[in-house]
Amino acid sequence: MVRMRSTSPDGTMRSVERGTGAGGDARRRVAPDPLARGVVRVLHVLPAPDGTTQYVDHMVGSATPDVRILTFTWWRAIFGSYDVLHVHWPEFLVRQRTALGRAVKLVLAWTLLLRIELTDTPVVRTAHNLAPHESGDRAEHAFLAALERRTELWVRLNPTTPLPLGVRTATIPHGHYRSVFPPDPGTVPEPGRLVQFGLVRRYKGIERLLEVFASIQDPGLRLTIAGKPQDDALAVHVAEAAAADPRVEARLESVPDADLAREVRRAELVVLPYTQMHNSGAALLALSLDRPVLVPRSEATDALAREVGEGWVIMFDGTLQRGDLLRALAAARLVRERGIPPHLDDRDWDLVGIRHAEAYRRVARTVGRLP
Repeated sequence: MVRMRSTSPDGTMRSVERGTGAGGDARRRVAPDPLARGVVRVLHVLPAPDGTTQYVDHMVGSATPDVRILTFTWWRAIFGSYDVLHVHWPEFLVRQRTALGRAVKLVLAWTLLLRIELTDTPVVRTAHNLAPHESGDRAEHAFLAALERRTELWVRLNPTTPLPLGVRTATIPHGHYRSVFPPDPGTVPEPGRLVQFGLVRRYKGIERLLEVFASIQDPGLRLTIAGKPQDDALAVHVAEAAAADPRVEARLESVPDADLAREVRRAELVVLPYTQMHNSGAALLALSLDRPVLVPRSEATDALAREVGEGWVIMFDGTLQRGDLLRALAAARLVRERGIPPHLDDRDWDLVGIRHAEAYRRVARTVGRLP
């Protein structure tokens, strides 16, 4: 099945499903009339799709016929019509690089909170992380606390996520990326190649990875760092490490999807030595492309390892060490020899869409927006 996106005049993102008939013709899949059940309009605090793979693409593409997705603009959030507000990373509602920008966003954020109070709009929040990766100031904390009090339902991506006591919850696993990146049998893993990808941020352990890699004097090893750095100092550090070691390649930029998939598929092992890991889209992307991952041990990564099958999620304890890399590389070769792909069936995006639709209808009924 293929999902196609279309945008209605009011900015609603709609998902159209088409299947392939026996004769190879594309036929519209017959779906129940959503108006018969009542359509739920959901405003996600996410930007509109921009052609690169982002979480918003999955939210739009997995939406069931009785859910209409709106993407975020301040005008739409404050003045638009919607039934549910779905918040993902709420700290970005108030963060901005300049003091003036932060002040403006704080005013807008509190205005949004007033709007949902006055209209009794239910808030759904997905707990992507245990806490923001970078701490905010007191004004940010005050807004997040107020938004938390107004949250009607918390969505957690794995069952180990701790949530405030007494809140309503739904567990909806993060979907896989198999439908985003079609098979590419021409790109095979290169012996000794490691990769770390995604936004290059300090909590992801990039500096420690470079230090450990440099300590392994094996000319057959290669390391690729692919992603846009968090700050200039970190970019300089990575670039200097690459200049000092010809085995290290640094692509310090936003990497297009096709290139990213190729980099991951070229690797024997994806290394994600984060100082903290709870949910990781990078780990799921690697597993979706049938590449094993090295991650820090936690309740969440233990659960992921049990879910996807033996050998695909390799864990280390404490700080990444030289032996962890070498052991993980050997384990990655063994899992590839077994030829059993990671089990990701429970993360199919059709299931994700159905589970979200059920959650939206729960909260919409609570405030009388649906019968």
